[in-house]
Amino acid sequence: MHKSSDMSNFTEYDKAAAKYYNGLVINSLPIISWDFSHVFMDEIKNAILDVSRINKIATKSKWANHDWDLKSILNEEVIIVTDAKLRIVFASNNIVKMNGYKESEILGNSPKMFHGKDTSNKTSNEIRRAVELQKPFEKSVLNYKKNGETYQCLIRGFPVFDVKGKLSHFIAFEKAA
Repeated sequence: MHKSSDMSNFTEYDKAAAKYYNGLVINSLPIISWDFSHVFMDEIKNAILDVSRINKIATKSKWANHDWDLKSILNEEVIIVTDAKLRIVFASNNIVKMNGYKESEILGNSPKMFHGKDTSNKTSNEIRRAVELQKPFEKSVLNYKKNGETYQCLIRGFPVFDVKGKLSHFIAFEKAA
């Protein structure tokens, strides 16, 4: 008798569950929404890869101190790293969204490649002077996208020194202003 009442409880539960699930209205998502998720996941993956690549540069070059919160910076800004001679050795994946260039197109070049006829000589000279003095700077400069359009770029640049105090790289955090 005891087993029979347990079985009827399961039967009642199954009936109640079936009634509940049959009464649900399920809205499906259009396939286009999957692209949004895919793009978001690619951005996260690229940010993680970018941080890893910057950390490899820092480790290999024995940067004395690099306590920037790179993950959160990559949400809002592009990161560009140059060697001491101002040749670009790294650009974060999100540079494409800012100016249309892929990293492979700018490696080995100077950041001046983004300047054009309407870029302020005064601002360029102020940046050059800060670089020569190995000092941090923050400037807004008129840059040019790959397609020739202009954009205001806020640049926060920092010299990076190795553990012996020798200039190793420059790192710049940039965003379209």
